[in-house]
Order: sequence, then structure tokens, then C-alpha cells
Amino acid sequence: MVRQNSPQMVRVRFAPSPTGIPHIGNTRTALFNYLFAKHEKGEFILRIEDTDKKRVVKGAEEAIFEILEWLNIKHDGEVLHQSERLDIYKKYAEELLAKKIAHEKDGAIWVKIPEDKTFAWVDEVGHKKISFAGKDVDEFVILKSDGYPTYHLANVVDDYLMKITHVIRGEEWISSTPKHLYLYESFGWQPPKFAHLSVILGPDKTKLSKRHGAKSVLDYRNDGYIQESLLNFMALLGWNPGGDKEQFSMDELVKLFKLEDVNIANPVFDIKKLEWLNGAWIRTITDLDKRLEDFYAKDKEIQELLKSSKAEIIIKATASRMRTLADFKSLISEAELTIGLNEEEKAVVRELLKFLVNQLGEDEWPNEKFLAALKNFSSDKKIPFKKIYFLLTKKEHGIGLLELNEIYGKEFFLKNLKNE
Repeated sequence: MVRQNSPQMVRVRFAPSPTGIPHIGNTRTALFNYLFAKHEKGEFILRIEDTDKKRVVKGAEEAIFEILEWLNIKHDGEVLHQSERLDIYKKYAEELLAKKIAHEKDGAIWVKIPEDKTFAWVDEVGHKKISFAGKDVDEFVILKSDGYPTYHLANVVDDYLMKITHVIRGEEWISSTPKHLYLYESFGWQPPKFAHLSVILGPDKTKLSKRHGAKSVLDYRNDGYIQESLLNFMALLGWNPGGDKEQFSMDELVKLFKLEDVNIANPVFDIKKLEWLNGAWIRTITDLDKRLEDFYAKDKEIQELLKSSKAEIIIKATASRMRTLADFKSLISEAELTIGLNEEEKAVVRELLKFLVNQLGEDEWPNEKFLAALKNFSSDKKIPFKKIYFLLTKKEHGIGLLELNEIYGKEFFLKNLKNE
């Protein structure tokens, strides 16, 4: 049952179609609707537009719910499915037939906009006036021959019955808006306000696609990105409250979000910025251990490490160097690959091995003495510390030598030095 709320209350909806798993651009639309509703103390409604049965993809609806749940974008009230409301759409289509506004053709019900009409509205994004002449709008179907409504009829009827006050959607729907305005006029209904979000572009300034990173939020989660950074990143794709700050929590986004701050310019998807934000958030969250346990749930070796007495040292050592949770494994691994050394490097390795054994002996190597010995070797032999790190770890970069010493002990370094 659709709740009838006061028209003064802001009500918005996210209305995905389960014809595919939403990519990050679609999810940004959900986020902007949610932020606007919560900023205005209103309601965010979830509606599944599943009337195109031939194109429904198995698992897509479940993915929509999983994405919203993981991001903590909570909808108000029950989820509405359009496929369960066919009688309602049929009723309103027949009303337009009775008014001679619609006509039947080839078993379907069509609407043609009078050529002398003009439809105009001031869009909430950029407060720009947009208008269309009736003669430039094609005749369109509202009810197909199989009894299912098209998007045009179903979304207008549902937005009215659900008392939606603001329709926030992608700018690809601008050309459909005059059709919707004509339907509102024909039914004698007050239309909602419209806000059309600009299209997200790839780095090459073409529409964001799979080759640019137009993946689902679930894919990014599987790649090691965390909830906070994805919400933060999506919010900045076309919105900015002003100032230099770029890291915002969900609570801060709700407090600051206004449609007037949404840009009309097309935002560019920058994966480097997402990586930076993700790293910044990893360094601030307090439950990194739990996030890592969840991310590596199927990796027994890492699970054991995270439950060991050295877990706190390991997490502290890796947190500042991670861009994604997926970096954790390579950072703590004893060696990425067996890297062949040239003759000059092999000679340095033998010198370094001899020097450390002479300086530190056979017992464990305390961090202070270990660091002092490495500094002396670097100074005496004129060998950069970066090179020494590589020879000791067989890795170009990773967590610090002192942290590695605390985690693995001297045997880790001796093994790498002896295995030229």
C-alpha cells in the first residue's frame, strides 16, 4: 500500500530497472537522491521498474539491494515493484483513451502531443530553463500490446501516487520530460520538480564505459575499496560544497548536500582520486582489522596472521601504505617474485650479508642496532637505502624494514640475502 504523505514533505525515489547490475554512475543517482532527501528531512523511496520482462537479468535485483545495503543507503517504506501494478497502469491508460488524449494502434495505446504546445521547466540542476515544442516530440507508446506499461506512463503514475516531490535522474531523460509533463497535464496533476544530473565522463572525455571503470560498486568492493571512500568519491562526481576539503563522511554529506551545489559540467571519473580517497579512509577507520578479515575471508593464511599476536603490528605497518585492501597481501608477503640479480648486485648482497652478521651477530637483531648497521653500510658503500631495501626484501616497495624485522625477524632477511 502506498503511503499518502503531506505534499510539503520532500520525497524522492531511486527507480532502477533490473536489466543489469547498476554501475557506479547509476549508484551515484541513488546517492544524490538519498542525500537530498535526508538533508531535507524527507523520504527516500526504492522502486523496482521491472515491466520489461524480456530484458530482466537474473540476479540484478538482488545486486541492487546488496549495493544499497552495503553502502548503507536505506530506503523508507516498502519496496514497490511495477510488475505488480499492471491493473493500475491499465486504468490510467484507459482514462486517457476516454479523454481522447490517447489512441489505439497495433494493439498498443499511444499518445501524440499537439504540435502547438510548448513544454518548459526550470531544472533544479543549474536552474536552467529547458523547453520543447510539441512538434519536436515524437508520438509515444504508454501501454504495450502485452498489457505492460512503458517507462513514460508507469513512472508518471507512480511518481504521482507516491507523492514524489523531486525527480532526480540522469540527463539522458531530459528529452523524455516533455512527454511526462504532457501526461501530468492530461491527468490534471501537479508535476514534481526535475533535476537532471550530468553524465559522468571517462578520462578521454567520452561517456563513462567499462573500459574507463564503469563497474558496479560490488566490483569495487571486491577490488578492495571500502564503503566510505566509494560514497565520498561518488558524491564528488558532480557535486562540491565549496572549499578545499575532499574527504567527507556520510553524515557530513547529508549535512552539506544541496541540489544548488550540483554542477552542470560533466564530471570526469578519476581512478587515481578514488585510490587516494580509499587510502585516506583506510588510514582513518578504526575497524581495519575487521575489514581485512572480511575481505580475506577465504584466505586461511591471512586469517591466521590477522588472529596472531603480531596482527596489531602488521596492520599498523601496512595501513599507511595501502591504497586498497587488496594491497595488504602484497605488502606482507615475504617476496613478490624471485627476482634475478646481476653480478654487481650479487656482490653487494654478499657484502651486506657479511656486514650484518659481523655487526649484529647470530642472535635476534634489535631494531635500533639493525637500523644503525644499515645506515653505516649505506654510508660506507655509497649505496642508496632504496637499493638496500630491495636486496633485503626482494621487493621494490612495501612495509618498513623495522616492521618486517618485528614481524618476521632476522631469518626473513637472511633467507633473502642467502638466496641470491
